[in-house]
Amino acid sequence: MPYMLLIVEPVGQRAQRTPEEGREAYAQMLRYAEGLKARGLLTGAESLKSESEGVRLQIRDGERSLVDGPYAEAKEMIGGFFLLTCETREEALALAAECPAAQWATVEVRELGPCFM
Repeated sequence: MPYMLLIVEPVGQRAQRTPEEGREAYAQMLRYAEGLKARGLLTGAESLKSESEGVRLQIRDGERSLVDGPYAEAKEMIGGFFLLTCETREEALALAAECPAAQWATVEVRELGPCFM
């Protein structure tokens, strides 16, 4: 079953790190991804740039609306993801617990499936 681990970071957390701390956090995540890949569990993984470089799009009643980041109302941002192939939810949770980001962010575990379920 495919599961996605979403790395949910507090807004502004990255800016509080020194460049060395940021590189070390990133290196930890790369090592984690390599370990998952070596075990045959990783389908894909990416880090996302800061919310300040994002844009939100909505279409309501045929009208398109764009809002550039950062988003004043946001308390958290999606910092990246890991797409995994797991046998069970428990396995996905165990892999999430191994994720270094669980020490400084929230790791949200979501099974992929139709949005109507």
